[in-house]
Order: sequence, then C-alpha cells, then structure tokens
Amino acid sequence: MSQLLINQYLNEIDRLRKFSGSVTEGVISEAFKDLLKTWSRQLNWQFAAQYEFASTQKSRIRPDGTIFHSLGLPFGYWEAKDTADDLDVEIRKKLAKGYPQDNIIFENSHTAVLIQDRQEVFRCSMTDNDALLKLLNLFFGYERAEIREFRKAVEEFKTYLPFVLDALSSRIDAAYAENPVFKAAAQKFLETCKETINPTLGEADVREMLIQHILTEEIFANVFNEGDFHHENNIAKELYALEGKFFTGAVKKETLKGLELYYAAIRANAAQITSHAEKQTFLKVIYENFYKVYDAKKADRLGVVYTPNEIVKFMVEGADWLCEKHFGKNLIDEHVEILDPATGTGTFICELLEYFRGDPKKLAHKYKNELHANEVAILPYYVANLNIEATCTDVIPNIKRIRFATSFSPVLKRALSSQRMNFTATAY
Repeated sequence: MSQLLINQYLNEIDRLRKFSGSVTEGVISEAFKDLLKTWSRQLNWQFAAQYEFASTQKSRIRPDGTIFHSLGLPFGYWEAKDTADDLDVEIRKKLAKGYPQDNIIFENSHTAVLIQDRQEVFRCSMTDNDALLKLLNLFFGYERAEIREFRKAVEEFKTYLPFVLDALSSRIDAAYAENPVFKAAAQKFLETCKETINPTLGEADVREMLIQHILTEEIFANVFNEGDFHHENNIAKELYALEGKFFTGAVKKETLKGLELYYAAIRANAAQITSHAEKQTFLKVIYENFYKVYDAKKADRLGVVYTPNEIVKFMVEGADWLCEKHFGKNLIDEHVEILDPATGTGTFICELLEYFRGDPKKLAHKYKNELHANEVAILPYYVANLNIEATCTDVIPNIKRIRFATSFSPVLKRALSSQRMNFTATAY
C-alpha cells in the first residue's frame, strides 16, 4: 500500500506538470501533504494542518502538519519551506524556536530531510521513488518511547489484572461477611440504584461498579487532572465512600501494585496531551483496552469499540438535515428533545455541542433543558461526565461551570423517566 501511495503522489506531480508546464513549490507541497494525510488515514491516524501548540521553550509554534497517533498523541510533524530557501538554514531556525525533534520531516519541494531523536537520519529528493519510500517508512515506522511503554504496559495489564480482580473480589466478599458498616452502606447504595437505574439490579452489580471504580480512579486523576472527581460526582462519591470502608492504605497499594506499570504508562502519555479533544481520544483508547482485558465477553456483547468521530459528525449533520426537511426545525431549536440512551463516553453529545458552537445562546438553552443522555456502565459514565462538561465550557462562552451536588453534568442529570435509567437522579 505504501508504494502505491508514493506512485499516486508522483503521478499527481507529473499530471500537474503536464497541465501547467511547470510545478511550483506550492503544488508539490500540497501533493506531499495529501500523501501524508492519506498514509495517516491508512493507519487510522489523524493529520492536522497548522496545529498550534507550545514548544519545549514555551513559545507557540505551528508546523504545517501534525500527525496524531490513534492514542491521540502527536506522533510526527511536517514543515514545508520555499524552494528558494536554504533548507539547512531554515531547519536550524525552526529547531532554535523549539520545533520538535523526535520525528519531523522538513522539505522545500526539492529535498526532504527526516530528523528523529534530535539527529538527521535521512534526506532525499522528493521525486526519487525508492528514496522517498524509505524516508516515509522510517517516518511512519517511528515509535515514541511513551507509546512503546504503553504497548508494553497493556501486555502487563493483561497478565496482572486477573490476579488483581481475584484479590479485589476476595476483599469485597470479606467486607460483606465481616464488615457490617460496609454491608449496610452497600445495601443502601443498591436500593438507590434499583430505584433510579433499574429495579432488577442486584448485589453483583454493586460489586461490579465498585471494582471498576477502584481500577479507574488512578486514570481520571491523571488524564483529566480531575483528582476531585471521585469526591464530587454523586455516583463516584458514593462508590468512593464504599471503598473507604474496606480498601485503603497499604492494603490498597499492595493489591494494585501489579497494575502500576499500566498506570505509569497512562501518566506518561497523559503528560503529552494538552487539548481536551486529544484527551477524549486517549480516554476512548484506554477504555477500549481496559474493557477488552477486563471482560472480553462483555466487550463483545456491549460492542465496546466506539464510532469514529467522523461518523458521529455525519450522524449529527444528517439528523439535523432530516429534522429540518421533515419537521421544519433544526436540532438546535427549542422544543426539539435529543435523547442519547446509551451515550458511552459522550461522543455524540460532545459532537453536537461542537456542531452548534456558533449559536451559543440557543446552545446554552439546549444544554440545560433538551439534551438527555444515559449510561449504565461505570467507566464510560465517568468519561461521559467529564467529556460533556469540558466540551460545554469550551464551546459556550462564559457559561458557569456547573457542579451539582447530585450531578456532574446537567445532561446526565436529567432522567429518561419512562425507562428510569439514570445514574444521576436527584435521590443521590
């Protein structure tokens, strides 16, 4: 496939040369950008043009292209210069400004230079088929240390999680049998869940929520820097209180020790993430990896692989068009209720907020009154709370950050009353 993409790139340049009689640097750069974008898509990665971020020197820089790994982390960069420029001089200037040196291509439409780990590793003519293929294979074959460690950590996670689950289950069994304070609190929590979520819930469901809560506490404290989330969100707060009645201190540290490499890899990767959109992508990957190891059968049954954002965006735009065509209203208009009964990590609601960010007044009304979402699995519920609230505060200017005593997000607060399925009902 990679050779095919190179051929398409060179063919495009040749067609443009025959059409116009010459090929300018702008034409070649655009063709090369298309090559990088297409190659990225083949890997399920994302190419972002003119993505601005802070350099290691704290200055704002904006490479012509930034490629994001499927984890949501920046993977590599591309910077185009004019044909008349001395490429080596321009490279020195950019590096002096703090441009990344882990994996970046500089080119001036004649020559491409690849720098990895602060060293030039390859340079070639941009019309040399074999050499350009080698350069791009080196570029896309690069693996950042954080990603390599994450892959290693996932394998460790697969090894140690069954032992940790056994230890947690044993401690919960002992708490039910020997700790009357815990048992009473667990029963009270169960009755509330039966009333507000589903009357068929049982003790096993409380155990499941508690285990997932314990295993994911570290993730939320480090990815979203929301160390207070487990103390403020109503469901998290109740589960945290249950945890505190039997699982603290040295016992907790010793039980979870086998997963520390996994948590450490998450912390290392999270430290590279600056924007909330990247955090959303990263948490989706974490969630999918977590659930596939935690309960592979349930992951298959629940379909724990989320719809790509591009598809979600199409769904929102399509629903808006159909609503206007058949009912004379848009999704943003009043009296159009939007229900997301299995919201997962909140991607659909977040995309909807982004889609209507140009109309903040109507959007604020919609957010507070006519968006309804629900999720019964504890880990995606946590992610959805954080994602929806953070997206809202980003797209609706000056909206007060809402932290209800009974809910973290007003969208997840409103119950789907006909189904009585809402984690954030006012009973909490």
